[in-house]
Amino acid sequence: MGTACTCGGELTRKLEELLQRHRGQPGALIQVLHQAQNIYGYLPKEVLKKVSLTLNVPLSRVYGVVSFYSFFTTKPKGKHQISVCKGTACYVRGAGQLLNQLQEEMGLKPGDTTDDGEFSLEVVRCLGACGLGPVITVDQDVHARLVPARLKEVLDNYRQASSNK
Repeated sequence: MGTACTCGGELTRKLEELLQRHRGQPGALIQVLHQAQNIYGYLPKEVLKKVSLTLNVPLSRVYGVVSFYSFFTTKPKGKHQISVCKGTACYVRGAGQLLNQLQEEMGLKPGDTTDDGEFSLEVVRCLGACGLGPVITVDQDVHARLVPARLKEVLDNYRQASSNK
């Protein structure tokens, strides 16, 4: 999936409204970046430049904040975010096998998005569901005690739901 920004139309209007509310307010940088990422799903370079100019914050500082905090991303994400827990409890219960299967079947590495823009994959240290491992989340949905044989079915349900929209 490309990293080109589709910074037009409705998304641009929402961003402009956000920026106008915070014009000249450097202290609002993190809040504005969060909201901009909610609008676009990621932070395109063009958006970072607009934020810098509007808030009167050096572009280097904007990039510094975005690269420091792990919840910001400059890469487009898929419609569905898959998080594989690799905490100790999940790992010893087979999370590594789930991750390998995801990588092989979807052709993804952690941090990547499928070519069709459907799924993004990330590895997390702990999802806080240690007694239910191995655990993955897809978006905000927790899938506990997941085994490789059920993984394809889980992902197919999300594909189906997306195609029905």
